[in-house]
Amino acid sequence: MNREVDKLTADADAKQSVLGSLATLYPWMRPYYSRPVRDYASRLFEAPLEKAEPEIRRRALAKLLDAVRSAGKRNGLPVKAISQICLELGEHRVLQTGPHLFLLLEPEAYYTHILSLLGLAAHGCSSYVSYAVSTVSLVEKSRKGPGWFMVDGNPINVFGLSRSRMIGYSLLTGPGSYRFELVPQEPNTAADVLPQLRSLLPKAAFDRPAHAIKAANLMLWPKLFGGSFAFLQIDDEDIADLVADHLSDDDSWLRTRLLEHPTLATDIVAGLDRLAAGPWSGWLSRGTDYFWFYENGKRLPLRLIAGDLVHPATGTKVARFTANDIIERLANRSFVPNLLLMFLVLSILPGVRALGGSYQPLYYPLMRYVVCQALETAGIDQDLREALATDDVPGAWGHRVIECDDDPLQQFLQGRNGGTDWFSSLIDRFGDTPFARACGSMSSFVGDPSWQELQNRLRQGMIAPTDAEWAFS
Repeated sequence: MNREVDKLTADADAKQSVLGSLATLYPWMRPYYSRPVRDYASRLFEAPLEKAEPEIRRRALAKLLDAVRSAGKRNGLPVKAISQICLELGEHRVLQTGPHLFLLLEPEAYYTHILSLLGLAAHGCSSYVSYAVSTVSLVEKSRKGPGWFMVDGNPINVFGLSRSRMIGYSLLTGPGSYRFELVPQEPNTAADVLPQLRSLLPKAAFDRPAHAIKAANLMLWPKLFGGSFAFLQIDDEDIADLVADHLSDDDSWLRTRLLEHPTLATDIVAGLDRLAAGPWSGWLSRGTDYFWFYENGKRLPLRLIAGDLVHPATGTKVARFTANDIIERLANRSFVPNLLLMFLVLSILPGVRALGGSYQPLYYPLMRYVVCQALETAGIDQDLREALATDDVPGAWGHRVIECDDDPLQQFLQGRNGGTDWFSSLIDRFGDTPFARACGSMSSFVGDPSWQELQNRLRQGMIAPTDAEWAFS
């Protein structure tokens, strides 16, 4: 018994330590710890103050809204809903970018969307756009990831794929034939629940796992959250099309600066390497240079060398770092933008606040710093640098803020969600919960070695919020 009490005390102390570190890095957060989580959500979705904006930012925002409009049409949303989505996104400039592309019934996605809806509802909004990372693997760790779904604590193979077709393959793998098979790991598991779950999901086959999950979520949204919010989920294929739109524009920043400026792209890459060798290391690594290369269903890194994108393992030149070569690769999905490029077109250039999980509040400000340093080194775009330096909360913790043990699937099957009255009660229930209680154990922080190391460096003064690297947080 004493051992259990000691563990609870240690866990509580670890959580308080993390909250303290977050408040050190983001002082504006501290007052919200003792307030209802609704207040924090409202702050996250607060529209930015009006200020003069550089032309680069206005054009990037217009392109983002065009991409959202196209995605809405492709997903069959009504014209009125698409217009409302673009209007509210243009006004509030906030995107939830935390969840990977999971089914909405996955708890870590479900409760993150509730936080977003709390914030949007506080500002009278009626639409919600969420970006879902789809470059992730079907299996992220043992029986965990978009390829798996837990029912009553038992792992279910979402697409019924063999181990050899899951390990090392991503949600953007294709073409193929992917159906919601929902195969239990153990025979006769959840025999009464799986037929009901299958009835909620599409029956068709899809070329890629990502397509299947996006189609399923469009079906699930009104069942889970009613009709109070128009919902649009975009992913990395939409970002690929957005990047292609930028590169097709002769005068766009992405084309004239990133591709055609003689040093900017390599200066950014060099900045990532310098950061990885300094005291802020461990948060922003150089996984690939600007694009992932998809070949035979595998996601492979690229390196920018002398104007070519090169496969580092073989030395093969995959493409020239030019608009025409890259646009063609984006169209056939052999190239998919990496996280840095995604944040450039989705957040940094258009001035959109990005909400994310336990890692994003660290790596995103560092990413902004690296980009601004490269711009300063090149002596260009001072107006953009000034805009980035004065952004109001450009990024924040917004994914897995609410921890709850209630299983969304069980709640749905028991008829406890989906209607308007239920949605109102849900908003009241979670909205009134104090922030420090709503975030539960903060297990994604407390048990993570990277966060433990970060706290050590803060305590030892190796890093501080006054560091130049943290200037764009």
